[in-house]
Amino acid sequence: MPIGFRGGLIGAALLCPLVLAQTIVQPGPPGQPGKVLASAAFTLPPPAKPDIEFMQAMIVHHSQAVEMVDLLRKRGANAALKTLGERITLSQADEIEGMKQWLRERGQSIEMGAMMHHHTPGMDMSKMASGDVAVMPGMLSPNQMKVLAKASGRAFDVLFLTGMIQHHTGAVDMVDDLFASGAGQDNVLFDFATDIDNSQRAEIRIMQSMLAKITRKDKK
Repeated sequence: MPIGFRGGLIGAALLCPLVLAQTIVQPGPPGQPGKVLASAAFTLPPPAKPDIEFMQAMIVHHSQAVEMVDLLRKRGANAALKTLGERITLSQADEIEGMKQWLRERGQSIEMGAMMHHHTPGMDMSKMASGDVAVMPGMLSPNQMKVLAKASGRAFDVLFLTGMIQHHTGAVDMVDDLFASGAGQDNVLFDFATDIDNSQRAEIRIMQSMLAKITRKDKK
């Protein structure tokens, strides 16, 4: 994958093994191989619960973005938007695999627990049951996804951009919440979460510009 895609580098970092080998080598005479003096393995400390939950939740979050881009391929009209969509789905699909591997390497489930859903205090649970409420920040609700799946052409593009801006903003909020709690100090996860924050903020600005251009054309 090209280096320009964040998943290419961060995904590789996420795939680093849990158990690392540490070898001590004594240099040999000129032209001769060195001598291995010792070899030992050490294990990374277990991840913090908020780190585990963040990764599990972000897998679900990323998966919806990939689903949205699948709809964009079939129902969208704007070529530049489709190109951006491919960039989003390539990087996020790669990151999903990296997050799953990060969890597996640390003996954790890749599935998000039922109690992890980010419900807002005072939320009307009848709306949750009706499909009007998403399971976590920024994600489109089931009903929003149904509306998106039925749209086409320019109307789809507007809904997609509005929804993906919302989606990216939710991911940024999840990163903010992670760091605000004092978690996210695992070196690999810290770099990964920071990259999500930086890259998705940049993509939000791009999509806001695209949306403004499309809506201006609609007004003419």
